[in-house]
Amino acid sequence: MKLMFSSNLLPRLFLLVLVNLLLFQGSLVSARAQSSQRTPSETVRQFYKALREKRFKEAWALSIYGPALEGLKAQEYDDLKPDFERIAVAVSEGIPENLEITGEQISSESADVFVRMMDSDGKPKIEPVGLIKAEGVWIVGDRENQALVKKAGKKFFFNARIDAHHTDVQDMFTRISLALLLYSQQHNGQFANLQTLIAAGLIPKDLEGTESTGYRFNITVAPGGKSWTATAEPAQYGRSGRLSFYMDAAGVRSADVGGKALSPPKN
Repeated sequence: MKLMFSSNLLPRLFLLVLVNLLLFQGSLVSARAQSSQRTPSETVRQFYKALREKRFKEAWALSIYGPALEGLKAQEYDDLKPDFERIAVAVSEGIPENLEITGEQISSESADVFVRMMDSDGKPKIEPVGLIKAEGVWIVGDRENQALVKKAGKKFFFNARIDAHHTDVQDMFTRISLALLLYSQQHNGQFANLQTLIAAGLIPKDLEGTESTGYRFNITVAPGGKSWTATAEPAQYGRSGRLSFYMDAAGVRSADVGGKALSPPKN
């Protein structure tokens, strides 16, 4: 069907588009004006409230991490949501629902808001939350990390997850080596595989899967049970980790081998 527009209709359509555009720009100006009027304390309140309520996009927009969401595809955002969920849980455990702010210190371009939090023993403590002013708006964070986020862009959260997982694997290997030593002392010098150590309560049950660690762990016990090796490979190469790990009695090795298992060192 061919659509025909009269000469009188075209100006009306153009005017309608122009009016809508001006209204949209006006709403943006209004939103920016409201943001610029928000105090550091109000920003901190809204940031933690959004995190607690799992409104992650709104929360990160109130911080230096906003640019890390720009350009993310829906699947990439969904992939990161479990990490955000864990952050929300940590916030709920460490910060009371009725957030108590005890004071704030403001300079021209930075501020500290002092918040009453709970330590690991459940005791209250006062911690500063740093903010900076970006384009006239207060956001949670600091200049140094803001530059890192802007440089990494949408890769930031994935890179942060990978770095955290690499550190966690190193820590878990320390726990595994200690668990193997303890088990052998209790079983006449015999070592045990992953499942046996988990069943004995010597290492976390999380190691049976990859959801929390991002890695596949395995312990191989030699025939006779007198020696062992342990390995860990990323569950999703480039998303949950890049390095593969290998450990034996001599120590830990790691290398980027495309997510494959790391071979034992050659003698």
